[in-house]
Amino acid sequence: MNRRRAMTYASRLDLDTALRAAVLPILQSRLSDTLDLQAQVKQAHWNLRGPAFIALHDLFDRIAADIALAADDTAERIVALGGYADGRPFRTARDTSLPGWPERVQAQGAVLDALAASISAHGRGLRDAIDSTTQIGDAGTADLFTGQSRQTDKQLWLVEAHLSGMKAE
Repeated sequence: MNRRRAMTYASRLDLDTALRAAVLPILQSRLSDTLDLQAQVKQAHWNLRGPAFIALHDLFDRIAADIALAADDTAERIVALGGYADGRPFRTARDTSLPGWPERVQAQGAVLDALAASISAHGRGLRDAIDSTTQIGDAGTADLFTGQSRQTDKQLWLVEAHLSGMKAE
């Protein structure tokens, strides 16, 4: 990403401009995945069918709310570093690295499988971003991603706890 394009305003922030320009594309990538994951969780929430409907419906609502906060924190970090947070749907769809949500999936097991795959991919992306931002020297952004990674791991655990009860082990 071109540095001029990445930076949208000057700031007294004491992080080097080149460091900030290097971190901004990583933040934007995580924002796209976070927004996609939030949309996928809402798809699951709206369309789920099965015997644990109400428990999962409520769980997915709580997870979506947590993900919305993570998206907001990520977008605000982009802007704090002098960038432009791009959460437009076409940008999210173009840039996400998450698996696509299966069309018309409603059965409880299939919804849980799809959601677990996306949450897992999101967690992997966050851990990669922790490593990258640490190498670049932005401890603040690495810390942001570390907190989100812990939350994502918990979300995966909650989803897989329901999924494991559906499979013969």
